[in-house]
Amino acid sequence: QVQLVESGGGLVQAGGSLRLSCAASGRTFNNYAMGWFRQAPGKEREFVANINWNGGSTDYEDSVKGRFTISRDNAKNTLYLQMNSLKPEDTAVYYCAGAPTIAWWGGLRSVGPYRSWGQGTQVTVSS
Repeated sequence: QVQLVESGGGLVQAGGSLRLSCAASGRTFNNYAMGWFRQAPGKEREFVANINWNGGSTDYEDSVKGRFTISRDNAKNTLYLQMNSLKPEDTAVYYCAGAPTIAWWGGLRSVGPYRSWGQGTQVTVSS
């Protein structure tokens, strides 16, 4: 399995931007579909976005479409989440996750297929 470490979280005003990064260790990163999930206090962990093994397919939760962009650089073993036009309701701990598959299907929106998880990075958006 890959080991994952997120970075890039912080405090930002509404309307601002942040870029999250997720560094993966191991030589099999490009065999993984990758995802970003978030968890706000008192709420369940929810899907944000995901990307297939070669970056050719992406999926987004409706509330972040047009504001967030997921991407990956397999040469650098790194996953990214560019977050623009941030809103207070985006406040949460953001987790990157890896699913050991090159397949692509709607079930990748759920946490079940993901075997590797980072420790999370806090994103706080003030109004």
